[in-house]
Amino acid sequence: MCRSIKTLRPPALPEEATEDEIRAAALQYVRKVSGFRAPAAHNREAFERAVDEVARATAVLLENLEVRGAAARGAGS
Repeated sequence: MCRSIKTLRPPALPEEATEDEIRAAALQYVRKVSGFRAPAAHNREAFERAVDEVARATAVLLENLEVRGAAARGAGS
């Protein structure tokens, strides 16, 4: 969808995603969906609220993902 949003889970990232990385991905998502790089003053609150909500949902998703497969098996070796 948006090429500037990167994968935030291992093994794509060597360690846990930071709050800044999660927020940057959320911002890119909201920009893409809304079609606005920066919202007008009358849309700023809705835009920022959406970024906050997407960032929160992303953090919850990453906390609850269970990564399996070759990369996960290789990590313990």
